[in-house]
Amino acid sequence: MESGENHYIWQADDWPAWRYDLAALVGLLSDVSRAQGLLMGRLADVGMVLRDRASLGALTEDVVRTSEIEGERLDAESVRSSIARRLGVEIGALAPVDRHVEGVVDMVLDATSRCAAPLTAERLFAWQAALFPTGYSGLVRIRVGAWRDDAAGPMQVVSGPAHRRKVHFQAPPAARLEAEMTRFLGWANAATPEPALIKAGLAHLWFVTLHPFDDGNGRIARAVGDLFLARADGSPRRFYSLSARIQREREAYYEVLERTQQGSLDATEWLAWFLGTLRRALDGAQHTLDAVLAKARFWQRWAGMPMNERQVKLLNRLLDGFEGRLTSSRWASVAKCSPDTALRDINELIGLGVLRRSSGGGRSTAYELTD
Repeated sequence: MESGENHYIWQADDWPAWRYDLAALVGLLSDVSRAQGLLMGRLADVGMVLRDRASLGALTEDVVRTSEIEGERLDAESVRSSIARRLGVEIGALAPVDRHVEGVVDMVLDATSRCAAPLTAERLFAWQAALFPTGYSGLVRIRVGAWRDDAAGPMQVVSGPAHRRKVHFQAPPAARLEAEMTRFLGWANAATPEPALIKAGLAHLWFVTLHPFDDGNGRIARAVGDLFLARADGSPRRFYSLSARIQREREAYYEVLERTQQGSLDATEWLAWFLGTLRRALDGAQHTLDAVLAKARFWQRWAGMPMNERQVKLLNRLLDGFEGRLTSSRWASVAKCSPDTALRDINELIGLGVLRRSSGGGRSTAYELTD
């Protein structure tokens, strides 16, 4: 990069004087507010237990999907068990949880449940340390609980093989981070004139542009955004997942970030994408709530039927969206029982009318809920 040649927004003379066309965003802000009102109105009518289950579902999806964006797959049942234990939600037998899952859960819950608390350097250090409990990212030792030092060169977002790397973005040099983060955190904790949802979008963009850590910047940026969304909602309870929506639209996410970070300080395009994605996340939460209510109706219908722990566990997995076909061998694997026991469990549920054989073909017989 030649001296004096602007490539990235943080090199602009007026950085970080963000600009945006509020008139162009008013319609999206109105759509999001309407979607928030519809969701909260439904939740107000379903009772505490079902609200807890809806929140558990949203938080589980948030933790799983924010890691998937970075190419890391977490076990959804472990995540769900970790969150359920913290929220005090009864889900039956808990799955084993490793400390890496616990770390991501710790960060997401701290960002949302303590949204009113100030955002500080120490808090961000704790989040990053929770993501990397061993001090390693893969096989590489990284700085944990501290700003990056660029000892291995400038912080860059790259893609492609080693011999043909494409640089999408280069972050400010480490020597500027102390001052840059002090300025960002001062804005984050101050009463500023932006609408609350606009501030959430700018906080996400500003943090990911600074890229202050050796690793974990994307997940922490989304947690920062979630913190400001919780403030905008006026509630630490989460019933939708923006990260899950971003994961589904990951290519567009990276494209709009790259254009914004290599453009001017006019963040209108980014904010329009952020608000549109948020509205789609809220629409998705309606489907999640539908599933929670359907699950409640299912157990009300079959409440009097004698079922063992394995059967309850597998039925809950089906109700939560079991991936693939449920065969007797998969039942045995998930329930940790013999194939004969699995088949006996299934046949009992068929006899009760809870399960039926799937009509689809395949080498093995599959089963599905009768409802």
